[in-house]
Amino acid sequence: MDYDVRHNLNAIIDSLPEGVKLVAVSKFHPNEYIEEAYSEGQRIFGESHEQELSKKQKTLPEDIQWHFIGHLQTNKVKYIAPYISMIEAVDSLKLLKEINKQGAKCGRVIDVLLELHVAKEVTKYGLSLDDCRRLLAEGEWKEMSNVRICGLMTMASFVDDENQIREEFTLANNFFNEMKLLYFNDCDYFKERSWGMSDDYHIAVQCGSTMVRVGTTIFGPRVY
Repeated sequence: MDYDVRHNLNAIIDSLPEGVKLVAVSKFHPNEYIEEAYSEGQRIFGESHEQELSKKQKTLPEDIQWHFIGHLQTNKVKYIAPYISMIEAVDSLKLLKEINKQGAKCGRVIDVLLELHVAKEVTKYGLSLDDCRRLLAEGEWKEMSNVRICGLMTMASFVDDENQIREEFTLANNFFNEMKLLYFNDCDYFKERSWGMSDDYHIAVQCGSTMVRVGTTIFGPRVY
């Protein structure tokens, strides 16, 4: 192995405050890198392509908690529903309904996060704050017994301006608190704030993040 996964992983873990989980983003990285991190005790791994994930899931330890962190097409949900631990990037009611439908077919309750678009740069996916407010206010999700909304996920703008990054994460954190109070005050499971990646996770944890998604810093450049 030409990249010191073990050292990098432990350096990240040591830098995280208590209560912040690490999602090791393993997409485009080979099984042996995942196995190296697994041998150090890492159990949560993030993937964003259904076919790549399905191959890995079949060949790697069963107790790995797979998080789907990329844009998920509704026609792909059925393939990951039997085993996925969390779908982090739910960006529409249509997708939420499909996850609920496939969860019911598998006899599972699937944990999800709603993806917010707070970055100033134009990105393809994620609910605006108003769209997220509308989705929760309309209440159809309350009838979905095979899906469980556990919190929010977002990405900050890919910029060098730390103040801008901090503003965006703070916006997401304030919005989380607002939604918690309005809709999930009695729900212990609505607690996850997944923001922060390799370049900005140190800012994210100062802005309420409970889960950081780090890949490059652990595994090195992606192996396509």
